[in-house]
Amino acid sequence: MPGVISAYSVLEKTVICLMIEKKPRNGEFTLPVRVYIEDTDAGGIVYYVNYLKFMERARTEFLRTLGYQHYVLADENFQFVVHSANVQYRQPARIDDALAVTARLKQLGKATLFFDQQVRRGDTLLCQAEIKVACVSADTLRPTGIPAGLYNKFKAASEGEGLNG
Repeated sequence: MPGVISAYSVLEKTVICLMIEKKPRNGEFTLPVRVYIEDTDAGGIVYYVNYLKFMERARTEFLRTLGYQHYVLADENFQFVVHSANVQYRQPARIDDALAVTARLKQLGKATLFFDQQVRRGDTLLCQAEIKVACVSADTLRPTGIPAGLYNKFKAASEGEGLNG
């Protein structure tokens, strides 16, 4: 599994942080995210819209574990677009926090995906959202069915079955 190890000193103690992507299990994918200064406001707190960016990255990496990338989708004349987002902000993340961003496939429709997503710092829930994603034709941006091969991979992932094949 890909991972990042970083070490830094805090109050004369060395802190080591290991951040590793976790492949989907029971439909849930976890992406480690480090908060950088560009993610924060002047007070060092993550700007609210950046949680949605973190969640987008987790969904994109989830898709990648299924063997798909955005440019491949366009070549096959379909793409995914966010239809709606219901977001609750619980506590702030701050600069240099190590976060875990999850994307769990909650419901799979013929042309839609419903994801439950969370941003956590350790065991602390910072933000959660339900994201509805629609499959559309890249030409017309009209709804279209999820291609059968990808649909089957989403279904297998949501049931905890094998990926990448």
